[in-house]
Amino acid sequence: MSIRVVLADDHPLTRAGIMAYLAKENDFDVVGEFSDGDAALAGIEALHPDVALLDIRMPGADGVAICRHMKETRSPTICLMLTNYDSQEYVLAALRAGARGYVLKTSPADTLARAIRIAAKGGMYLDNEIASAIDADPKESTVDPITARERAVLVPSAKGLSSREIADGLFISERTVQTHLASIYEKLGARNKTEAVIFALKYGIITLDELVG
Repeated sequence: MSIRVVLADDHPLTRAGIMAYLAKENDFDVVGEFSDGDAALAGIEALHPDVALLDIRMPGADGVAICRHMKETRSPTICLMLTNYDSQEYVLAALRAGARGYVLKTSPADTLARAIRIAAKGGMYLDNEIASAIDADPKESTVDPITARERAVLVPSAKGLSSREIADGLFISERTVQTHLASIYEKLGARNKTEAVIFALKYGIITLDELVG
């Protein structure tokens, strides 16, 4: 089945280029494009796309606000940020709002396609160019150590695998997977999987290469 996508960006040339590229990919169906955040939010709620590509800064509601709204309303639409901004402030704000990916506009077109496919499957995609935005801070790295087994659960979970898939791959029970995840959240002070991934990246527990490989 095609991945239904909406695109929100206030630059017409950017939208045109992305639309033209996605139209060439057989598994994408672009169902809407918007030039401002308010129109994008209304469009997402009307069209129910699988993935929303959002510029992080645009007129009306910005990408982070839209993503936060989708999270608060438990919308099934997955938010993926497409932006020029690579600062830690923007990256962490987007991920904490519930974004499942962060791609720079300077990335190759096939990187965007890969990010959409990974996000649509429930995984998380972070552009390699933003690694410096979430580097480990030695002053903040005093957390309880994550065991090798917990790490083996966290990485596939961040990539979008279900507890059942992780359990089957590690030859453990689904309940054990959930126990490991709960332990990880507690050790990192995370409330959910997204925060756990953010903190694990900041503390150097996992790397971007593992996450997007």
